[in-house]
Amino acid sequence: MSPESSVRQRAKHALEDEFLRGAVHFTTDRLRNRKQAVTEDFGNWEAWRDRGEAIRRHTIENLDAYLAEFADNLERLGAHVHFCADAHEARAVVTDIVRKTSAKRVVKSKSMVTEEVHLNHHLEQLGVQVVETDLGEYIVQLAHETPSHIIIPAIHKTRAQIKALFEADGGQNLTTDTRDLVAFARRRLREMYLTADIGITGCNFGIAETGSIALFTNEGNADLVMNLPKTHIVFMGMERILPTLADLEVFAHLLPKSATGQNTITYLSMVTGPRRGGDLDGAQEMHVVILDNGRSRQLGDPDFQAVLHCIRCGACLNVCPVYRQIGGHAYGSVYPGPIGAVLSPLLEGGEAYQDLPYASSLCGACYEACPVKIPLHDMLVKERQRFVAKTGGKTGEKAAFAAYRVTFSRSERYLGAIRLARRLQGGFVRNGVIRAKLGPLAGWTDRRDFPALGQQTFREWWLARKRGTKRG
Repeated sequence: MSPESSVRQRAKHALEDEFLRGAVHFTTDRLRNRKQAVTEDFGNWEAWRDRGEAIRRHTIENLDAYLAEFADNLERLGAHVHFCADAHEARAVVTDIVRKTSAKRVVKSKSMVTEEVHLNHHLEQLGVQVVETDLGEYIVQLAHETPSHIIIPAIHKTRAQIKALFEADGGQNLTTDTRDLVAFARRRLREMYLTADIGITGCNFGIAETGSIALFTNEGNADLVMNLPKTHIVFMGMERILPTLADLEVFAHLLPKSATGQNTITYLSMVTGPRRGGDLDGAQEMHVVILDNGRSRQLGDPDFQAVLHCIRCGACLNVCPVYRQIGGHAYGSVYPGPIGAVLSPLLEGGEAYQDLPYASSLCGACYEACPVKIPLHDMLVKERQRFVAKTGGKTGEKAAFAAYRVTFSRSERYLGAIRLARRLQGGFVRNGVIRAKLGPLAGWTDRRDFPALGQQTFREWWLARKRGTKRG
């Protein structure tokens, strides 16, 4: 679905996909329940959240110093550091590396930043074969789609659909058994690792004091991507820094527990510079691409600087009532869910994704789930305020709030409106609910029943009860 369409149009399309809704519900419920169980067993979860928030706040408040320390240590180790202002600069850096190495095949592990800069499409235009090696990313790549969840990219795919994709990619006599599908992917990807010229990974955290890149994975593919090809390229957002290895210990607990409900991640891999003399493996050449792409605009902004604290765990998606109904593609952006509704308009600027902050109930569940306590619900309100201040707001919305102000400013007007609405609803009520698609209520009644107004308000019931008590 195109980002040029509105989130309302994309959501309507998603709501008609019963499998998508069932799969998203099932998976997010499972992840949410596992997180709740593992954090309760772990104990002192709020104290860990406080510690994580304090580390991220301190890091972002001193980001310039920690980025400089990180870059200095990387260069001392023999790595090449590239600070890129935007997606165009980041793609240009990779283009130069590809041409210098005469690369024909690139293997990648999961990286949302490469999705952000549309790197795969760019490399394919250069005639380079790009192979995603994370199983979920491999599936959506074969389907020519984008990830629909930060942690589980192929959440929306059935095993039958995956079987068909694998068969089109060379699989023979496959079944829909999970072990059979995984075995094919393992065989197919293994030959890619061994023949790749460049390996590209993301970066969960860069450690300033050592110049190390820390990667959290459950499949071990990142280890192969960064060790087997001769050239290793790391993509990271400029905010993905931690000051020390001691800080990494905190996030080694927060990230897997919040993301997938695991006590510990299967693979916590670290690489500190390219291969040195005496090393048995590792890339001979290492490049680290540090991307701004709108992030620095949030520094110093009291409303939005905290969005840079995000560790991309996806916990906010798993509890969001909107994401759980419409999935990730309905957002039309690289980053879905509550974090995407906040981050995408900020990174893109202009008019792009300005409707995403309205794809929220403002319930605050995202804040409660966030391991570093980002107040996403408050940020969504601030983005709406800025949008209205900039555009003047929608005519219908302004008229509705003007009517609301007039009605609720005096009690007699409010009570009169209730009595009028109670009379007017009569022809539309069936069994205590309204199902008719009526004007602004149509968005609700199209999918749910709207409860009819009661025969009495609470105030009317209370006054009648008081009168009856006095008579008694």
